[in-house]
Amino acid sequence: MKIVMLESLAISGDLLANYTKPLEKSGHTFEAYERDDDPDTQIERCKDADILIIANMPLKGSVIESCPNLKFINVAFTGVDHVDLAAAEKMGIAVSNASGYSNDSVAELTICMMLSLLRNVPQVDARCREGKTKDGLVGNELKGKTVGIIGTGAIGSRVGELCRAFGCRTIAYNGFSNKESTKDVAYLPLNEMMAQSDIVTLHCPVTEKSKGLINKESLAHIKEGAILINAARGPVVDSQALADALNSGKVAGAGIDVFETEPPLDPAHPLLHTPNTIVTPHVAFATEESMEKRAEIVFANLDAWMQGRQINKVIG
Repeated sequence: MKIVMLESLAISGDLLANYTKPLEKSGHTFEAYERDDDPDTQIERCKDADILIIANMPLKGSVIESCPNLKFINVAFTGVDHVDLAAAEKMGIAVSNASGYSNDSVAELTICMMLSLLRNVPQVDARCREGKTKDGLVGNELKGKTVGIIGTGAIGSRVGELCRAFGCRTIAYNGFSNKESTKDVAYLPLNEMMAQSDIVTLHCPVTEKSKGLINKESLAHIKEGAILINAARGPVVDSQALADALNSGKVAGAGIDVFETEPPLDPAHPLLHTPNTIVTPHVAFATEESMEKRAEIVFANLDAWMQGRQINKVIG
C-alpha cells in the first residue's frame, strides 16, 4: 500500500525511520511531506494514496474525493473537526484519531495558565524588568477555588485530578453526557456551574452541542471576577462575547490556546487586545513527550488497521 504523510509528526528522523522501515520492508511505500494547506498541492501528493496520515491540517472533501484508492485516514490529533468526515464516510474510508496522546500536556498547560493568571505572572514579570515592584499585583492561590470543567473526557478528568491535588473543588457541566456526580465532581446545568466557578476550563470537542456554548448569554451567568481557560477548540467560544466580558471586568482573566482558525491570527483578533489575557498559538498538546506518544499511537493505529482490527475508531 502507498502511505502518504501530509505533515510532520514533530519527531526526530531516527524515530520516524523506526516506524517506517518495517513498513517498507513489508513492501509498502511511505512518503512524507511538510505541511501545505493548499488543496491542489495536497491532491497532487496523495491522489494515489491508500492511507493518509495528517495531524491538524485541514483535509477538505475535495481532496478526499480526489483519492480513489484511499481507504484509511489516520489523524494524529484528538479532534477531527478539521477533516471532512461526511466525505470520508460517503466514500467508505475508515478514520482513526490519536486520542490520549496529549492528556498530560494539555492538562499541565491548563494548570500553568490558571496559576499564571491567579499570580499575575505576565504583569509582575514586566514590572520586574522595568525596575518596579509588585505594588497592586498581589495574586491569589489556586487552593480553595471552585473549578468548573466543561468536557470531562480524558483531558478534562486529568485537569480535575490536578486541580483537586491543589485543593480545589471541582464541578462540571452536565450537558454532554449522562454522567452522575461523584465524590470528586458534581455535575450541574451550565448556568449554575458558571455561577459557582472561580475558574471555568474548557476541554470538549466541537459538536453541535458545544459550538458557541460560551457566548453572551452563558457569560452573563459567570461568577463576577472568574477566570476562563480554553484549551479545547476555538469555536466553543464566541471570541467577541468573551472579549466584551474581559473588557468590562466581568471576567477577570483568560487563558486562550485555541481560536476559530489556526495561528497565525489576524492581528485585529479581539482576544489579542483584552486585559489580563494569556494567549498561546495552539501549543497545549505540543511537548516532546506527547509528540513521541502521538507517533506511537498513530503507527499502532496503522498496524491495527492493516491487520483488520481498527482502533481509535472515528469512522469504520
